[in-house]
Amino acid sequence: MEFSKSFIRLNWLALILVYLVIIAGSVVRTTGSGMGCPDWPKCFGQWVPPTSESQLPENYREIYGEKRVAKVEKFARFLSAIGMSETAERIQKDPQTYEELPFNPGSTWTEYINRLMGFLAGNAMLLAFLWLLLKYRKDRRLVVMSTAALFLLVLNAWFGSIVVATNLVPWTITVHMFLALALVFLQLMIIRRISPAFQKTLHLPQGIKWLVIVILIITTYQMFLGTQVREFIDELKKQNIGREGWSSHFGWSFFIHRSFSWLVLILIALMTWLNYKTDRLNAIYLAFALLSLELIGGVLLAYADMPGLVQVSHLFFAAVLFGVLSMLFIRMRQLKGISAPNRLRS
Repeated sequence: MEFSKSFIRLNWLALILVYLVIIAGSVVRTTGSGMGCPDWPKCFGQWVPPTSESQLPENYREIYGEKRVAKVEKFARFLSAIGMSETAERIQKDPQTYEELPFNPGSTWTEYINRLMGFLAGNAMLLAFLWLLLKYRKDRRLVVMSTAALFLLVLNAWFGSIVVATNLVPWTITVHMFLALALVFLQLMIIRRISPAFQKTLHLPQGIKWLVIVILIITTYQMFLGTQVREFIDELKKQNIGREGWSSHFGWSFFIHRSFSWLVLILIALMTWLNYKTDRLNAIYLAFALLSLELIGGVLLAYADMPGLVQVSHLFFAAVLFGVLSMLFIRMRQLKGISAPNRLRS
């Protein structure tokens, strides 16, 4: 089955928008704007948020505080129903869960732009899904993947409301990000299936093949550890502990995260050398460059007082590296149900 260029481009656009959502989410996290909008999907009850506190009712903090209590109780019941009673109780008893912050126009519009990116990504994926049903529904594997991606998008949007309702409970932010990465992986599977440039299976040497798998696993775990480190730093900041005192409070997550960074560098360097000796696949050189940029960002985060833009770029390079490794992994598997072109790579 041949897919139109417009359909392929739309799916690429959806992937790019998902990445923009990840970047926007990182900016929100870096600037502390996560609670810029106390409700979801609207912002202060409006589709276009206010620009000044005078546009809000005098008791707006009480109004949204009451709504938060109701949402937290609903989420707690859900957690209890799936066997997470202790977590539900901990969320309900934490006073920070119910804290209502005063209006801040910068935080509000930063969070609003994040939601706008999510809205655009969602509509692009929905349009691609409807297009698929109209013209390419005979490809049942593609229908299943596209349906799963759309479900994952809706699930992550719902979980975004939970992140807001629980006032940024740390583990909910981590889950929110990893649902986005899972969406990236699914979208890459879709693109591989519809784009002639990626349909050819990569027959890599066994050593490189295993290195791709191992590095992808470690990179994913590294991103998880990175979120744990970030959550720990946020907690230290709440306790008014400055950067100079962080090292004495860091737990195992930070030291494993730092050590694994060097392990990934060694493995990617080895994979790059093997690639140079054999196929010379450009994507592997790209992975090495992305990791190098990510490590530079990590060093600056650890030792330099410039967390804002560096933190965003650190996550961005890690997310793109995850995407490159994921596409390599996906292309190592035989594509079923489609006659692949004779080209090995674009």
